[in-house]
Amino acid sequence: MKTVYKILFAAVLLGTVSCKEEFLQTEPTELISANQIAEASALNPGLQSANVAGIYATMYGAGTGGTSGHDDFGHKTYDIYGDLLSGDMALTSVIYGWYRTITEFQTTQDYTVDDNYQAWRFYYRLIFAANTVIDGLGGSNAIPGTASGRWYMGQAKAMRAFSYFYLAQYYQNEYIATEKILPLYTNTTDPNLPKSTAADVYALMVKDLTDAQSLLSDFSRSNKSEVNAVVAKGMLAYVHGAMGNNAAMKSVTADVISTGGFKIMTAAEVVGGFNNLGTSQWMWGVDITTDSKLNLISWWGQMDLYTYSYAWAGDIKGMDKGLYDGIPATDVRKAQFSSANKLAPIGKFYHPNKVIGGQRTIDADYVYMRVEEMYLLNAEACAKTGDEAGARKSLKAIMALRVPDASYIDALTGKDLRDEIYLQTRIELWGEGKSYLSLKRNKGTVNRGSNHLKFVGTPILYNDSRLSLKIPIQEVQNNPNLNK
Repeated sequence: MKTVYKILFAAVLLGTVSCKEEFLQTEPTELISANQIAEASALNPGLQSANVAGIYATMYGAGTGGTSGHDDFGHKTYDIYGDLLSGDMALTSVIYGWYRTITEFQTTQDYTVDDNYQAWRFYYRLIFAANTVIDGLGGSNAIPGTASGRWYMGQAKAMRAFSYFYLAQYYQNEYIATEKILPLYTNTTDPNLPKSTAADVYALMVKDLTDAQSLLSDFSRSNKSEVNAVVAKGMLAYVHGAMGNNAAMKSVTADVISTGGFKIMTAAEVVGGFNNLGTSQWMWGVDITTDSKLNLISWWGQMDLYTYSYAWAGDIKGMDKGLYDGIPATDVRKAQFSSANKLAPIGKFYHPNKVIGGQRTIDADYVYMRVEEMYLLNAEACAKTGDEAGARKSLKAIMALRVPDASYIDALTGKDLRDEIYLQTRIELWGEGKSYLSLKRNKGTVNRGSNHLKFVGTPILYNDSRLSLKIPIQEVQNNPNLNK
C-alpha cells in the first residue's frame, strides 16, 4: 500500500499534500526520520503539535484525496458522497458533472473510478498522519509522561479511529464481523498488509476511542476544531451503533448529553445558516478563514447558492422530494429548503451575507458533529433496547424546538417509534453527512423521489453493493498482500 498509505513526511507535518508526492522513505536524506522524531518527541512532546495540526488541516484541505478534482476537499467531500448514496440528497441538475458517477452508481460498481481511490487515499492519509504522532510518542501502547504528550496522543488515536470508521462504513456493505474488509495499519513502518476482519478493525476503533477519552480527560481545547474527550465519546457512539451495540450506544450518548454542556439548537438557529463554529450546540467543526484559502474547491462551493461555485452555477443538490413532503408545514425545518429552487438548502446552509454567488474565498465554517446527533442516537438506541420512554424523551427534546406541538410522540411505540426516530434523524441532519450512517444502522431502503435524475422509485436496500465504494484499483495493484 506504499502508494497510498505512506506519504511524504513533510506533507503530514505541514498538513498539505501534493498529488504527485506519494512515497515516504524510511530515512529521507532531506528530512528527519520517524525514529528521530520519536527520540525528539520523548524529550519534547510539543514537537508533535505540527503533526496534529496537519491532521486537522487535512480534514478540509483541497486535493487531500490525491486528485485535482473540484470534488476533493477533505472529509466534507465524503459527507456528500454518503448523503447522495443514501438518497436523502438529490443531485437535481447536472451542468459540470461533479458527483454524477456517484448518483448513477458508476463509482460504486467500477473500482477504476477515481472516487473510490480518492476516499481510500484520504482516510489512509489521515491514518498515516495519526500513526506518525502515535509512533513519535512511543507507539499505540504508550502513555506519554507529560500532559501535552497525552493530549496529542489522545487526539491522534481519536482521528485514527474516526478514519477507520469511515473507511469501514464506505467499503463494507454492512457490518459482518468475520468479513475481511481493510488493511489495519497501527504504525508507520508496517509493510503492505492484508485485509483484517471487521471485528478487528472495529475493535481498534473502540480501543482507540476509549484510550482517547482517558488521555483527553483533562484536556481543555483552544477551539472546537480539536478533538476532546466529549467528541471522542461521540465518535464511539457511532462505532457502537454501526456494530449494533445499542446498549453501549445508549450509555455513551446519555453521558455526552448529561455532561457535555451542549444545548439543542433553537428554531432560529436551525435556519441561521450553519456557518459559525461558535454556535454553542456544535461539538466539533473547523473555523474556516480567508487564510484557509478555500474557494471553488470546497463543501460550501458544492452546496451553497450564496457561494461563487457549483451550486450557484446550477449543480444544485436538494432534499429528496419524498423526504421534503414528509416535513409538516408547521415544522421550522421546512423553511431550510427552497420549494422554488429545486429544494436547495438555501435556508439551512448559507453564507451570512446572503449575496447570491457572493462568497468567493470561503470564510463560513464547517460542522462535523453537533449535540442533536447524540440525542437522536440515544433515542434510536433506547428504542432498540426496549426503553421506549427514554426514546420518546430524547426525541421530544429536539422536536419540542422544531414543531408547535410534539405531544404526538407520547403515543408512539414499537415500529412506529423507531420509524419516527429514523425519519427525524434524516430531516434534522440532512446535508451533514449522517444519513448514510443512519441508513446502514437502521437497515433502511433507499427510495429516491421524483427530483432525482436516476433510479427514481427504485427500492435499494442498505446493503446493496451499489451503495458502497470499492477498494480502488491502485490498492489492488500495489498491495500484493491485500487478499492473503
